[in-house]
Amino acid sequence: MEEKTNEKQQILRQDLSEKEDRPGGIFLVHLLMEEACALPSREKMMETMTRHLGALDCVNYDDKSAACFSPREYLMESEDGKSFSPILFVSACEKIEKPILNELELTQLWDCPDGKEILASCPYQIIASDMMAAGLDYKQRAKMLVHYMQALAELFPTAMAFVFETSKKMLTTEEIASCEQDWERCFLRYAVNIRFFKIRGTDDCMVDSVGMSILFLPDVQYHYHGLKVEAVVKHAYDVLIYMFDQDCPFENGDSVAGLREGQYDDAVPWKVYYEEALIQPVRQVVDIDTGEYAAGEREE
Repeated sequence: MEEKTNEKQQILRQDLSEKEDRPGGIFLVHLLMEEACALPSREKMMETMTRHLGALDCVNYDDKSAACFSPREYLMESEDGKSFSPILFVSACEKIEKPILNELELTQLWDCPDGKEILASCPYQIIASDMMAAGLDYKQRAKMLVHYMQALAELFPTAMAFVFETSKKMLTTEEIASCEQDWERCFLRYAVNIRFFKIRGTDDCMVDSVGMSILFLPDVQYHYHGLKVEAVVKHAYDVLIYMFDQDCPFENGDSVAGLREGQYDDAVPWKVYYEEALIQPVRQVVDIDTGEYAAGEREE
């Protein structure tokens, strides 16, 4: 069994030496620009950020390097009992020095079909991130980040696309600005990438997600055959919504409604297990056992 498991991981994982993802790290996004641009004025940034995020303080502003803002609504408490807010950082426009996406990541731009062309046409970027935000309640952080992204889309309308560092998902700036879902769903739309892989030399497929770790939540993973990819992707998205809404209440061996002829059916329970991801990045996932459609072998 150990030999077979190792063989399966060698087939699926692209880089077994990669270090494990650190949950709750800095949220970072690349705004891709065709031409270099200046930061908007301090007043313009304050006005736009306030409209999207509520009252905030400008911690730093230098139009040649960076601007930093602290939204007052999003409070945490330090070990000595003092309250503080996270910092939202926006860099000045700079030349892209190294590729933002690797070969594997370039195959997963399902939400931005012109992604490769956009990357080729954009030699500049603005980097935006949050700092000291890991201590926020995960829903508060997601809400803050959604409004932050919408403010950035308004401040930098000439950005061609946003690339989210944790998930490597790419969306056009227009899609960021025009998302009409509530902020919970907008977070999943913006920051979580659902990927699809065909396993070479087999009939097996993989659908997984990347991006939930920023909120200290696991991703999902399906290793299967004989199901339509669209149905599995929708199932994955719905499981992610449930996990986000309920703070991932699953225990090993719990079940979710599976699929019968493409429709949810409680009479077809699919069990869930916490496992290590089969495809990089290294991270914890909720693995969905698709029953008769499951591929590979599970260690008991």
